[in-house]
Amino acid sequence: MKTLILVRHAKSDWPENTDDFDRPLAERGLEDAVKMSKFLKDNNIEIQKFVSSPAVRALNTCKIFNQTYDIEIDTNQKLYNPSERNFESVIYDLENEVNSVAMFSHNNGISNFANSMSDDVFMFPTCGVAGFQIETDSWSDFENAKKKLVFFYEPKKI
Repeated sequence: MKTLILVRHAKSDWPENTDDFDRPLAERGLEDAVKMSKFLKDNNIEIQKFVSSPAVRALNTCKIFNQTYDIEIDTNQKLYNPSERNFESVIYDLENEVNSVAMFSHNNGISNFANSMSDDVFMFPTCGVAGFQIETDSWSDFENAKKKLVFFYEPKKI
């Protein structure tokens, strides 16, 4: 059994003359990321590895979560402006020793990917977190494995 956790980056700012890739987190984003990471940890959500888009707002969200979890962080360009196939490609590269992974990415890709695994239709708010149970022992079997949404948290509702 594997656990896949999808995290949309926290609320970002868009300062003048800043490229999309370099957008920082807004004050509310910083607060939401701290709040959400502590909520997950307090509710015994185990995460063994983080994989993040290298974009500033996603990676900084991941780094804030890592202040709570203190685990390995990888970045992967495929999680910036991702398609469903991008997520799958990152998943297939995971080591099977990793049983729970959190991926930090962006809309619309993260919502589309989550919806492809669930009958529940939802749009991720900033710093929204969805957890899926994947019935497999090998990430390479992800495509054909049964997937079940086990939680969906929004910062405003925790």
